[in-house]
Amino acid sequence: MVKESRIHIVSALILSMMILNILTFYTPLVETAGAQQEHKFLSPAVTTISSVTNNPINGTSTSGQTIQNETVTYYDNASGYLVFPVSNSLNNATVAAEKLPAVIMIHENRGLNDNIKKTAEILAKQGYVVLAVDLFQGQVTADPNRARELSSAVRNNPGIAIENMKSAVTYLSSLQNVNASRIASLGWCFGGGQSLQLALNSEDHPLAATIIYYGQVVNDTGELSKIKWPVLGIFGDQDQSISVDSVRAFEQALNETGVTNEVYIYPGVGHAFANPSNDNYAPEETADAWQKTLAFLKKYV
Repeated sequence: MVKESRIHIVSALILSMMILNILTFYTPLVETAGAQQEHKFLSPAVTTISSVTNNPINGTSTSGQTIQNETVTYYDNASGYLVFPVSNSLNNATVAAEKLPAVIMIHENRGLNDNIKKTAEILAKQGYVVLAVDLFQGQVTADPNRARELSSAVRNNPGIAIENMKSAVTYLSSLQNVNASRIASLGWCFGGGQSLQLALNSEDHPLAATIIYYGQVVNDTGELSKIKWPVLGIFGDQDQSISVDSVRAFEQALNETGVTNEVYIYPGVGHAFANPSNDNYAPEETADAWQKTLAFLKKYV
């Protein structure tokens, strides 16, 4: 009788341990699923980028970094693409408590398209708050003729675009996660020229750095003396739009006015060589230029 009782006790203990093990195994799964659902509900704009293999600058990204993206109105009826790093936890993603450096990103003459937005995401993964502005009032095109029309309209009436970009600087400065003294500008082609124009019109809110990819430049020392921060220039020696002579004159004028600068002219490549949709696309030079861009931002911003 005693032996039989011991058997029942042992059996009961074994059954209890089995139940405990089952609960121990499944409970975290249920909690994790619930947390993921809550995360999705609380932060619908959060994007986790784990692979950017189709982007020419993918080698510089940080796999698994969580960023948040939003469409924001920063100037009249202009909507920009805002991307910034967030602190990722089990239950949600929150804006980083520290104040981060920021970049105004300016599109080419095709408008604020997916390529610019993807590049903004990649840069945000490096620890920057990025606002990709829109100077074409929402218009995006792949037609070169329409692209020339849109960019010419801005160049013929530069004041609106300048106010647009200055408003973008003001908007970034107002964000709780941005260090207002560490805002740079970066643009390609049409956007490269606009990046310089922003620099020439930022006396009321000095920038931390200006980056120009094969944009229109000037060599007026009186104008360039307004810039009190470092300038990075990226160009190609086969560019039929931006001549090597104009780039050299720009570099000389920067030196004469005491503006810290780094100017690179890549041999054998033409205009828009960093655009993968362009016939002049040069992947190796693009990757090298991007590394120089990141190093420049890290050093000065």
